Formats: sequence, C-alpha cells, structure tokens
Amino acid sequence: MITAIVSIVVEPSRIPEVAQEIVDIEGIEQVYSVTGDVDLIAIARVRAHEDLAGVIAGALSRVDGVLDTTTNIAFKTYSKQDLDAAFDLGIDG
Repeated sequence: MITAIVSIVVEPSRIPEVAQEIVDIEGIEQVYSVTGDVDLIAIARVRAHEDLAGVIAGALSRVDGVLDTTTNIAFKTYSKQDLDAAFDLGIDG
C-alpha cells in the first residue's frame, strides 16, 4: 500500500466544502483542516504509484476551490501503536 500526504491550498471561503469533496474521493482516507502555510492535508492510500495520478491529479486537483497541492510519498511508517503491539507480543525492536 502506498501512502501519500497531500498539502492543499484552498480558496478560503470554500475550505469546508472542498474538504468534504476531497474526503469523498476514492483513495483518500482522511482530510485535516490545519494551520500554517496550507489549508488542508489529505492522506491518500492506494495500491500502486500509478494510482496516485488518478486520485491526486485526476480528482483532488480538479475540485473547485483547490489552488495548489504538494504531494509527499511516505517510505516508512512509524507508529506508537505499532511499537506498543510489538512489545505486547514480546518482539524485540
């Protein structure tokens, strides 16, 4: 599974509507409204790199009100839940 973190700049008056439209796109798991240089951050999860083009360039970038996107592809996930589960099973990290 490929995970991508997409930073999204949105027309300020359309942030809630854009967030809802984006979360309804197949391949998008969560959308966060955030502070900082961008307005929204979306988490995309797809089976192959090629699928990202359809989700991001084909759908997300075309939502009315999206002004700009930056996509970061995750190489490895570090999670407290994963570490806690490993210790519960007696696995040495």
